[in-house]
Amino acid sequence: MENFASPARKLVAEMTEAAANTPVRAVAFQGAPGANSHIAVLEAFPDGLPLPCFSFEDAIDAVKEGRAGCAMIPIENSLHGRVADIHFLLPESGLSIIGEHFLPIRYGLMGLGPIEGVRQAMSHPQALGQCRHWLKAQGISPLAYPDTAGAAAVVAEQGDAAVAALAPPGAAALYGLKMLGEDIADAEHNMTRFVILAREAQVADEGPAMTTLIFEVKNVPAALYKALGGFATNGVNMTKLESYQRGGSFAATEFYADIVGSPSEAPVARALEELKFHTKWMRVLGTYPQARERA
Repeated sequence: MENFASPARKLVAEMTEAAANTPVRAVAFQGAPGANSHIAVLEAFPDGLPLPCFSFEDAIDAVKEGRAGCAMIPIENSLHGRVADIHFLLPESGLSIIGEHFLPIRYGLMGLGPIEGVRQAMSHPQALGQCRHWLKAQGISPLAYPDTAGAAAVVAEQGDAAVAALAPPGAAALYGLKMLGEDIADAEHNMTRFVILAREAQVADEGPAMTTLIFEVKNVPAALYKALGGFATNGVNMTKLESYQRGGSFAATEFYADIVGSPSEAPVARALEELKFHTKWMRVLGTYPQARERA
């Protein structure tokens, strides 16, 4: 809790106490109260108890240790790509993806004012990246901080009118700041996708499902082509594929993928069997209901 700026600590303490009294209803998220992740929790779990955590690792640990029933982690943004290093965090956590949620993103510039005196905007790197054109047009330099709403708390604590925060509009009221700019985004389609993590996997047996998996291809020519062939021949739609390196070898490439469907469906089961044949290893991170239909 001491990692949060002082204006946020009272709110964090109150929310942490409420979650501790009923941990099964607690939903851990990364950030200070008022962050986009907090908003996503309130939308996805109207009866839940949001539990603010300073880092993604802290949010995951809250679930692993039983202090929260689940966690909501942002995984990708329509403007700025990957949000969290879920490829590394999730496999090591032992948690499963049980759901997803999409949140439209809009920011406000908040501070002590006026906007003409603002020289820097403090926020999470993702938020700064999503609003970089707007900031440049205003002559405002980006200043990275681990959290959007947390940045608002820092600005309130520091009391420097030259530094403002880029955060969800509700954070201004929480931390006593003035709104200096509203509805800020470089594109109308600014959207963040969150995944819901829990200790136990769930079966998505009603409606369209998504399945998330990771795998490592063999270090041979056309390895990825062969590994993905089963999805094409079985008509399984792959909506996301990202590569990443582990261990610094630059030889063993691992992949994160989202596919439409469930392993309980014959085409998906056949595609996964073929994938196993052409990879060193494969692991399903979760099968869960679609929050948004994929074409």
